[in-house]
Amino acid sequence: MILPAESYFQLTPDLKICRILNGMWQVSGGHGRINPQAAIQSMFKYVDAGFTTWDLADHYGPAEDLIGEFRRQLVATRGEEALANIQAFTKWVPRPGKMTKKLVEENIDISLRRMNVEALDLMQFHWWEYKDSNYLDALKYMAELQTEGKIKHLALTNFDTEHLQIITEAGIKIISNQVQFSLVDKRPEVKMINYCQQHDIKLFTYGTVCGGLLSEKYLQKPEPRNFDLNTASLRKYKTMIDNWGSWRLFQELLSTLKQIADKYEVSIANVAVRYILDQPSVGGVIVGARLGLSEHIEDNAKVFSFALTEQDLKMINDVSVHSRDLYQVIGDCGDEYRR
Repeated sequence: MILPAESYFQLTPDLKICRILNGMWQVSGGHGRINPQAAIQSMFKYVDAGFTTWDLADHYGPAEDLIGEFRRQLVATRGEEALANIQAFTKWVPRPGKMTKKLVEENIDISLRRMNVEALDLMQFHWWEYKDSNYLDALKYMAELQTEGKIKHLALTNFDTEHLQIITEAGIKIISNQVQFSLVDKRPEVKMINYCQQHDIKLFTYGTVCGGLLSEKYLQKPEPRNFDLNTASLRKYKTMIDNWGSWRLFQELLSTLKQIADKYEVSIANVAVRYILDQPSVGGVIVGARLGLSEHIEDNAKVFSFALTEQDLKMINDVSVHSRDLYQVIGDCGDEYRR
């Protein structure tokens, strides 16, 4: 299987990425027990299929270690040059408080060691408390480490538009912001996309298939109860759907997506991902990879086999107009983590 050229995107002159990123939150716990050996074997399958870009974090359990071991095995079996074909984007999520250059560098060094890299491709920074403005110090120190060669590019995770603007105006070059964005959660359309377009910042989106709820598995099914939702993702995104509208309205959305999917011989998840990929400023969609447990490699590849028409978009919008506005319910991107 070879992905078409349009499945890749030149994020920066030195970073060409796959527009579907392999999300590693699923190895952090709450999604089933991960066998490291099986996980590494699965990572080879993803990369061989063309899915070369990984999204992870310092707190996603063994995610950084898995990347490090995968890189070692890749070199051992295919040579040093094979490393040029993969990208690994991690995150640093410190506790708010005073930031020093020493503290920041120590944490960056941990990720460098775990991932077995000389420089981090993309460091995506998250901060829990806006009232604590030390996040600006942390970013300034990371910018210094970027100049020193330990970080190639700086990015954010779950920052709202207001604070993205504060960071940009402080002279810190941010190339992407990771936010929740789906047919259920369209909050980025309110402010975030416009700001990102003006400042050449890309969005990496997660929650785009609502943890698997946007799929045939839930079409024409009764509303799941809490004990039916057996992963952290399902529980998280079922709450989002509850905020967005009723289960009946969600079934209308699934039925509409199924009609569109059948027309192109693809899946409901494919349509959901394609819709978000086509939105302005979106650089890529993160699709969770339950490494060694379940794979969606062939299905994910179908995202690049079709294009949505104006009629398709109208059908989707005809359902969406009956939902609640999550911007009014929750706030801007990332506000759900700071309430």
